[in-house]
Amino acid sequence: MSDIRNIDFEDEFDFQTSRSSGPGGQHANKTETRVTLRFDVNASAHLSDAQKARIFEKLGNAINSEGVLLISSQESRSQQQNKEICIAQFYDTIAAALKKPKKRKPTKPTKASKKRRLENKRQHAEKKARRQKPDL
Repeated sequence: MSDIRNIDFEDEFDFQTSRSSGPGGQHANKTETRVTLRFDVNASAHLSDAQKARIFEKLGNAINSEGVLLISSQESRSQQQNKEICIAQFYDTIAAALKKPKKRKPTKPTKASKKRRLENKRQHAEKKARRQKPDL
């Protein structure tokens, strides 16, 4: 699979702006600096069916009932910077969702670790045995 960051999804993005929360005075009360990136996963021409299924599996909480991935940013007081943050966050999120997990290699305990375990087990049993009343 090619690196997801090399694919240009820009034509499939839909941006919405809204008023940002938090401090900022009069300027914040009248400007829409929060940016929400909307990406329709099902309608994407750049993703295969397997990739779409994996994105739905991994990002189920961030995808609404219509199959739209929502990413929003209100970190900056600039709408343009928030838009750039959303795009960067989108690529990071998609790349993380499509990353295949490493296959686990089953391992066996070493002889030394088996020996240590049995020795600790024997010492523990002796400690318990010493606590009992002696036979008369």
